[in-house]
Amino acid sequence: MSFARRTTFAALAVAILAVLPAAAQWQPVDRLSPDIVYRIKDEGLQRSKVMEIASYLTDVYGPRLAGSPDYKEGAEWAQKTLREWGLANVHTESFAFGRGWQNRRMFAQALTPRNYPLIAYPKAWTPGTNGLVSGDAALVFIDAESDLAMYRGKLRGKFVLATRPRDLAPRFQPQAERYTDSQLADLEKMPQRRSVPAPLGVTAASFQAQRELQTKIAKFWIDEGVAAVLEPSRGDGGGTLFVQSGGSRNPSDPPVVAQVVLATEHYNRIARTLEKKIPVTLQMDIDNQFLDADQNSFNVLAELPGTDKADEVVMLGAHFDSWHTGTSATDNAAGSAVMMEAMRILKASGIPLRRTVRLGLWGAEEEGLVGSRAYVKEHFGDTATMQLKPEQAKLSGYFNVDNGTGQIRGVYLQGNEAIGPIFTSWMEPFHNMGMKTVTIRNTGGTDHQAFDAIGIPGFQFIQDDLEYDTRTHHSNMDTYERLQPQDLMQNAVIVASFVAQAANRDQMLPRKPLPRPNPAGR
Repeated sequence: MSFARRTTFAALAVAILAVLPAAAQWQPVDRLSPDIVYRIKDEGLQRSKVMEIASYLTDVYGPRLAGSPDYKEGAEWAQKTLREWGLANVHTESFAFGRGWQNRRMFAQALTPRNYPLIAYPKAWTPGTNGLVSGDAALVFIDAESDLAMYRGKLRGKFVLATRPRDLAPRFQPQAERYTDSQLADLEKMPQRRSVPAPLGVTAASFQAQRELQTKIAKFWIDEGVAAVLEPSRGDGGGTLFVQSGGSRNPSDPPVVAQVVLATEHYNRIARTLEKKIPVTLQMDIDNQFLDADQNSFNVLAELPGTDKADEVVMLGAHFDSWHTGTSATDNAAGSAVMMEAMRILKASGIPLRRTVRLGLWGAEEEGLVGSRAYVKEHFGDTATMQLKPEQAKLSGYFNVDNGTGQIRGVYLQGNEAIGPIFTSWMEPFHNMGMKTVTIRNTGGTDHQAFDAIGIPGFQFIQDDLEYDTRTHHSNMDTYERLQPQDLMQNAVIVASFVAQAANRDQMLPRKPLPRPNPAGR
């Protein structure tokens, strides 16, 4: 080649490199052969077990509140199933959590002026009623400490409606919808940074004052001997109750009274009747049990061993725990079933894996990513100091599913620019399943954040929002019937393919710069 032609070629190469993304300049975008992707699709779509798994997790073991017998029994079944599939190193790893809790009975009805059943659930980590209790209902609205005096000595044995009734507007938007092409296109754009003004009247001092008032009110209910404190559910009504915690899993924290969430329609009916000066008598039997014997919870781990790069790892996971209403189908039996099924697909299809693939089913995500953060701290490093452990350098990446039953439409990059071209290439076989979107944006609220916080590439998939926020998330309506079989089958296939891609590529996934230490450990 002549010098002139060499210099022309070199100039052309420089020009091409200048316009390519940084990742494409140095990171090969290698991917599995179409034959291997076909084997994953064939196994996952023709012989799927994802709905069978989901039925066991929901119908048989029901809600799996961290620290409860339901969680432990469901986890035992999951381990047994993973072993039967031939997975290796199936085990649990415990972490400090606090006392467990379970509801064993909930009965509620109105007795006067008319008898009718109440749709109601107790809040987690609250006591029960010590048997069947009847009492008058009372409207008690406390906005300032001075309001306590007007109710003192008047509430013993009463069911207190402590929240003002709220209107239920008709819903004119569908409860479930899939992303449109235009919505996905908007999601691909870098979000504009906007300064968010603090809400009017909210200061650090006022926030602290409100917390102190709530502490005094909680003690006031105890001192007055109320039967229970009632509140209406959030949401659009229709018998859907969104219920979480009202007490503490720390035995040394101050006690609280029984707390119950009512269907908003029933709560409002009671309140309107009381506003007419007509007495209302309620009856409840709430059997809640605190479990103090074992104050640890645990994660479930299992592996498919790798070959020539077996000391390097690719992880996938979902949280196994839930709140205590419904049967926790979309949050998060859906994610757990998809991840278990992805492991089954990889094992059953016989695909060779260069890196070890490790499954994590996390405990206590609902209480603040407790299980995944404990695992990260134990194996990879402390986010408070950014002191890393050797395993941190060996984990290529982590993939998570925890946004309900909706089909996967893409993936959030969590700001990792370099991995965009790689994921774009991996998505091509799934364009016909609706997966086409890669966005630089972050998403939060689930376990991939624990890995991202220690400098490990951690990703949550973009999913269609099918009734998640409107109907199922943390609600009594989160049941098997809300799961979409085709979506979950496709999701397991996509996850299995992404995991196999990451396990078999020559290089580990590219990383962002290591985050700064976070003294809060978050």
